[in-house]
Amino acid sequence: MLPALKENKLFQLFISWLGLFGSFGTLLCCAIPSTLVLLGFGATMASFLGNFPQLIWLSENKGFVFGFSFFMLGLSYVGQKYAATQVCPIDKKEDCQSTKNWSKLIFWTSIGVNLIGAFYAFILPRIL
Repeated sequence: MLPALKENKLFQLFISWLGLFGSFGTLLCCAIPSTLVLLGFGATMASFLGNFPQLIWLSENKGFVFGFSFFMLGLSYVGQKYAATQVCPIDKKEDCQSTKNWSKLIFWTSIGVNLIGAFYAFILPRIL
């Protein structure tokens, strides 16, 4: 990673948010549709896909969607580990710690969302 980007807290936070939004793509492609159908809301799902046909592409390419999501989470993990080794400046210690804490929360939320989506996309269809 470039030295300027290593020290940029905004860039590290951006990578964390990008990992989170990559994880939401997995929810849109797999977890939400599967949950709706599993709970008996097939007509709702059909209406939803009628209004947003782009979601069909996500479902058809779920391997790519999950691959991208896990790649972004990997980058986020590297950023988390690097940020953990950095010492916060004394004049902005509270802001720095707050940013680190938010980044950790966003990262672990993203991991949870991605695991739920992976369960619905790859494991649940084999069980049912």
